[in-house]
Amino acid sequence: MKLRLAAIFVSLSAALASPAAADKPLFASDQPLQLIIQAPLQTLIHNRQNDSPITGTLTEAGGQPLPISLKLRGITRRTSEVCDFPPLRVDFTTPPPATSAFAGQKHLKLVTHCRSSAAHQQLILLEYSAYRMLNLLSPRSFRARLANIDYRGANGSAIVNRVGFFIEDLDDVAKRNGTTEAKAGERIPASDLSAPDAARYALFQYMISNQDWSMRAGPVGDECCHNARLIGPLAPGQTVPIPYDFDFSGLVSAPYAGPPPELDIADIRQRLYRGYCIHNADALAAARQFRAHQPQILGVLSQIPGMDAKTQQRASSFLGGFFANIATDESTGSKVLKTCVN
Repeated sequence: MKLRLAAIFVSLSAALASPAAADKPLFASDQPLQLIIQAPLQTLIHNRQNDSPITGTLTEAGGQPLPISLKLRGITRRTSEVCDFPPLRVDFTTPPPATSAFAGQKHLKLVTHCRSSAAHQQLILLEYSAYRMLNLLSPRSFRARLANIDYRGANGSAIVNRVGFFIEDLDDVAKRNGTTEAKAGERIPASDLSAPDAARYALFQYMISNQDWSMRAGPVGDECCHNARLIGPLAPGQTVPIPYDFDFSGLVSAPYAGPPPELDIADIRQRLYRGYCIHNADALAAARQFRAHQPQILGVLSQIPGMDAKTQQRASSFLGGFFANIATDESTGSKVLKTCVN
């Protein structure tokens, strides 16, 4: 009996230490993937109102085609007036093999290039860099993985080859952090928010000058939240907001982006702090964390494959204005927290 129990213990220990129980491979590396996505993509590109999925394949360099289905997603970037190529949702219709970078994945958001110009490629890289910066500050953040993608039609004909990136599934973010996704209605009370996480969230959005979000409410008739998701219990001080979609930020400065009409802002590069006043003590602590990580945050820009020197310089200069504003606790209070929300 003791031998059987020992054998079971060894078996369980091996399972817990196995790669399947560890970090999923897709977000364990920062190296860009080389992919082919083949599907009747023109069906999606020319019919943006259609929510029906299409079937296709995703092939890694040197790998076998993986069966997938693709759907349109997004709001602004989904429209043909804004983007030539819409953002996609990728669903794996059969589990990818253990040898694949996509092992363990089921559903992924794919941020695409919007338009084919070299300038729009730089915008994608800037948005990707925002995810990397937030990862430096907290594991309670979405991870992202760059990919150079060769898009092909159903018959294999070339459509376009452009950079994009995948965003980690929320369920995986929650599991990494030892919790679960929070299922909320349209709105949650401010008192439910984890003060340190909400303060970091608001200060990060201030850093990149993004106002296209709400950590407490979703669009009318939709679930919480706008360009954010929640993990942890829906209980006082326990709910963690996690932001995504940074294309409307001043850091990215997409040509289609503008400030929300309800805010008194003339330009998306004009910063406005919208954290809650009840979290100001935590915001000061977050500002100290940002200052301590300033070299690493700015260093992200030089680590993004394909980001040109001009884009790096412009982004670094823009972020420099943020670090000047939070140089001390006093300046953080007088220049940033003065516009906090009661």
